[in-house]
Amino acid sequence: MHIAVVIVSMLLFFVLFFGIGFLLNMLLRMTWVMAFLYPIVTIMIVDEVSTFDYIFNASEAFSALGTKLSSLHAVDITILSSGFLGAITSGIAMRILRQKGYQMF
Repeated sequence: MHIAVVIVSMLLFFVLFFGIGFLLNMLLRMTWVMAFLYPIVTIMIVDEVSTFDYIFNASEAFSALGTKLSSLHAVDITILSSGFLGAITSGIAMRILRQKGYQMF
């Protein structure tokens, strides 16, 4: 993958999950909601297994997930971790804004 594509992808994931996290924090008034939901979103991005298979065929679904997670390349991990940093940063930004006296909704 070209380095420019990696940098743009990292920036897009950061901004995307910062924005989603910021909006969820404003609407739900729970500061770290996106930081807790991000691993679930990451699993949904990475795996190719139906969500119902985690309930009905748990052993096969989790072994397939482990295989997919272990086969990720460093570039993929970097892009996904930049999204997690965006989710964390949205929580920090919301906490700072609330300490300064801004009350969102």
